[in-house]
Formats: sequence, structure tokens, C-alpha cells
Amino acid sequence: MNNYDMQSWERYTTVFKALSDLTRLKIIWLLLSIDSKISVSEIIDVLEESPYNVSKHLRVLKNAGIIYEKKEGKWSFYQYRNNDDEFDKAIKETVLTIPKDMMLNEEKRCQKRLAMRVDGKCVLGSESDEWTRIKSKEMFE
Repeated sequence: MNNYDMQSWERYTTVFKALSDLTRLKIIWLLLSIDSKISVSEIIDVLEESPYNVSKHLRVLKNAGIIYEKKEGKWSFYQYRNNDDEFDKAIKETVLTIPKDMMLNEEKRCQKRLAMRVDGKCVLGSESDEWTRIKSKEMFE
């Protein structure tokens, strides 16, 4: 049996703790499913969560080393951090076994929200009039 140091065990327990929350699990599922970076505003809109809650969850995921943040102008984008080890591959496979129909509403909102980008860049905050119009229209579909 290999003699693993405490840092390895800490990494595993930190990742599992980070993934033990529904909102964080949804964020990871989205990042893996869309295979793209996504801004805080887009996550807020897709999950219909408060900016405070989304920021808090992103911080936990970032501190666990699961995602990373990249600043582009005034926007902060998040992406899944590929570690390319067996543990990371197992996490990705496991998260993606969550049935797509459980995330159907979030996936539809995500597609609509990402379609609003201009030249692949987020240009609308979560409080924009255009997004509010799209959301209210969605209620009547």
C-alpha cells in the first residue's frame, strides 16, 4: 500500500466537501456540460441565485482547486480546472452521470444566456433589461 501524505487526503476531502452542496454541484455540472468559461453574472442568471450566494459558492470551489477564475476586463469568468489525474477524471465522470433532465431548466437558461454574448464575450450583467425581458417571457412559455 502506498504511503500517502496528509496533503493528498486533504485534497480529496476538500473536493468532496465542496461538491456536497447542491448549488456547487450544479455549477460544476454546468461548467463540465457547456465546456466553456462562464461569468458570475451568467451563473447568477442560470441558477437564479443571489450574487452573494453564487460568489460564496464559487469561492469554495476555487479554494478546493476545482475551478479557476480568469479576469477579462470587468468580468470574472470561471472554468473547470483539469488536473488530468485519475481522481479528477473520476470526479468529472461522476458529476456528468447526473441525469440531464434534472438540469433541464438551468441548461435552457444557460443556452439563452450564452447566446447573448457578443463575439464570445459576456456583455450583459444579471440585472440588465434584456435579460429581465427574456426571463419574464420565459414565464409565459
